[in-house]
Amino acid sequence: MADKPLFNRATLQLLAIAQIPMVILLGFLLIPGSPLAGHLVRGYILAHPEILPEAIDKLRAGDAARAEQAELDAQKALPANLAAVRKPYAGAWAGNPQGDVTVVAFMDYACGYCRASLPGIEELIAKDPNVRIVYREYPVLGPDSIVAARWALAAAEQNKFRPFHDALYAEGPPNGEAIAAAAAKAGLDLGAAKKSIGSQAVKAEIDANHALGQKLAMTGTPSWVIGGKLYYGARDYEGLAEAVAEARKQ
Repeated sequence: MADKPLFNRATLQLLAIAQIPMVILLGFLLIPGSPLAGHLVRGYILAHPEILPEAIDKLRAGDAARAEQAELDAQKALPANLAAVRKPYAGAWAGNPQGDVTVVAFMDYACGYCRASLPGIEELIAKDPNVRIVYREYPVLGPDSIVAARWALAAAEQNKFRPFHDALYAEGPPNGEAIAAAAAKAGLDLGAAKKSIGSQAVKAEIDANHALGQKLAMTGTPSWVIGGKLYYGARDYEGLAEAVAEARKQ
């Protein structure tokens, strides 16, 4: 009479679908120090490859649920941080300074989705005379992004943020050559700008924006605060105008 297996096929399959690492752990616990444990798990997966898509789907569902919860928590945290979010650094704003709706854009100069959102922002400013845009430097894509953000804030201190901002995005990736070209096109005082980019004020602004982004579940750019609501990802004119209209209903 054959020995009765410790786990039947249905139980093993359930464990595998629920969490493959659990099967691996059980294998090592059942046969301490034996290479048969790894062969057992490998053999089972090879015999039942259908469990892999199910396990991957479960993992993705878990990731999506965590991301959704993070965004819900961020929305709850927004009111306490709204004043800081809406306050521009020097001249890093556009539109109507007394606008009834503020659109805050967290952007990175190396971000293609940010560049793709610029025409929508321009159209919104042109068509809605009662909206204010606040630009927050949120460099998350590498060292070049941080250098570019520092120069943008230096431009804001000279009230030349928009000319520099638009020129740098038009240049392409924010390398040293592109930053120099944008600074020239914006007419920056280079001596003053070079002092500003190393200042504590500029560093503190970028650090504060990173802290706000973490509180508000901003894992990428662009991210937005429109009225009193968070939005994530690229938005065209229609998407921005819809969010502004929703804010006006609040």
